Amino acid sequence: MPPIIHGSSEACQAVNSILSRVGDKWTVLVVELLGQGPLRFNELRRLIGGISQKMLTTTLRGLERDGFVTRTVFPTIPPRVDYELTDLGRDLLVPVHALGEWARLNTGRVAKARVSFDLKQKDEAA
Repeated sequence: MPPIIHGSSEACQAVNSILSRVGDKWTVLVVELLGQGPLRFNELRRLIGGISQKMLTTTLRGLERDGFVTRTVFPTIPPRVDYELTDLGRDLLVPVHALGEWARLNTGRVAKARVSFDLKQKDEAA
């Protein structure tokens, strides 16, 4: 399999920028939730749990800027704002789901590797 990042420095930086966005822990959760359909800000915040208003705002703005999410304001009182995945955002669900499944399948292997590493480090320090 060819490397993910190859070519010029500019190409590497572009790929790194995108991977930094989609690899963020909040981004994955937001994309997963919006994959089920449009949601309001407070619905997202409640479903995610543990995310601050500022962090959710920052995450949604970044996703909107990168073309993964649309923000629709409805002229009601109070204003209603819905967030929804774009076609690009829905395309992102495929690798996000695959990575999530890989993580679920390999949780035990990673935990075993961590224990082994930690024991080795402890032995080397003694």
